[in-house]
Amino acid sequence: MNSLVDKYNIPGPRYTSYPTVPYWDMESFSVERWKKSVVCSFKESNAEEGISIYIHLPFCESLCTFCACHKRITKQHTVEEPYLNTVLNEWRLYLSLFNERPKLKELHLGGGTPTFFSPENLKQLLIGIFDTVEIAPAPEFSFEGHPNNTSYEHLKTLYDLGFRRVSFGVQDYNEKVQKAINRVQPFENVKNVTNWAREIGYTGISHDLVFGLPFQDWNGMENTIRKTLDLKPDRLAFYSYAHVPWIKGVGQRGFDENDLPSGDEKRKLYEKGKNLLEELGYFEIGMDHFALPHDDLYQSMEKGNLHRNFMGYTPSKTQLMIGLGMSGISDSWYAFAQNEKTVEGYEKLVNNGEFPVIKGHVLNQEDLVIRRHILNLMCRLETSWGSDTSFPELEDAIEKLQEMQRDGLVELSHDKIKITPAGRAFTRNVTMTFDLRMLRKQPETRIFSMTV
Repeated sequence: MNSLVDKYNIPGPRYTSYPTVPYWDMESFSVERWKKSVVCSFKESNAEEGISIYIHLPFCESLCTFCACHKRITKQHTVEEPYLNTVLNEWRLYLSLFNERPKLKELHLGGGTPTFFSPENLKQLLIGIFDTVEIAPAPEFSFEGHPNNTSYEHLKTLYDLGFRRVSFGVQDYNEKVQKAINRVQPFENVKNVTNWAREIGYTGISHDLVFGLPFQDWNGMENTIRKTLDLKPDRLAFYSYAHVPWIKGVGQRGFDENDLPSGDEKRKLYEKGKNLLEELGYFEIGMDHFALPHDDLYQSMEKGNLHRNFMGYTPSKTQLMIGLGMSGISDSWYAFAQNEKTVEGYEKLVNNGEFPVIKGHVLNQEDLVIRRHILNLMCRLETSWGSDTSFPELEDAIEKLQEMQRDGLVELSHDKIKITPAGRAFTRNVTMTFDLRMLRKQPETRIFSMTV
């Protein structure tokens, strides 16, 4: 394993989209083309699938130094109402494009810290959206809760509005690690919010754990996993810390780089953590996720309809996903669009009646074919190709896959590839062999985190 880590520990995308954001073609993109793709996708899919909405709620009271998300640090809660009113105004811009009432299948509140906002303000935001849509049968409504500020009232208010899934950011229980990442939260806080959620009736509780943080070692990681298992969440995200201070700036410079585990140490944290989770009854889902057999993420994997988008892994697919709020990313299947990344810029555009989109990409036919293969690999750990998959780099890609087969990472036939159990840790590397945009134009500077 050590030699494989040395060999494959290179910068690579996490593939929440294809093409990945750094390879979006802005020359062929415009807001008008984006709007047309939304109209087309909505007409094709709303009646049958419905749509998904992601709402980015960016405010946090303090800065977690491991975080690579778009956020705004403030203790001034007067920012809540103006921001939420702007989100509703942005939603009205999208409503003007639709020829019928949207069917809402999936909604997720992310951040930042969604529970920075008061329960009353979150309720007003959600009612403002729900009044304009038809709720699909068995909807998936979820939110991210900070264990230090998620109240019983937050959980009850959102439950009464139809939310049944909540994800709590745990990261690590070691106090030295918590201080290094400026995220000090006692186990009791996580226990309280988890127990409250169960008492209220949430059927999907998830905990996020991160490996590769400063000062982590296996003893501490094992303690974190065993404490987490005392609470038996339905689902776990167990993912690699993405150290990208060259992109995110000072937020990820809160500790010395020498305090981070080496690539080999980090991979051991993953391997041992994965083995312990599986011993305790969890099944690995796609990449970085684990679930108990009753969880709908596991069920969707078994049925072959697991999906991945900018919200991560989801148990069902909608063709159209609208990202509302500062930095929100939308996906019409035919195009991607990202909103303005500052609160002030976002609010100014929306309140002037403009779509706050500042960048995007219109997928060509080749993009659509490669996107399907990448989704297959990320969600089902296999893909096959026929006459629709023909590109000049295919021979080189096959050669790389043959090398991975010799290393025991994949099983390869003339038109099919399957990632082996040993290869799951290198899923990003396998997927990169199909990334034509990156193969044709290697980045001049480092833009992705390491795959290990």
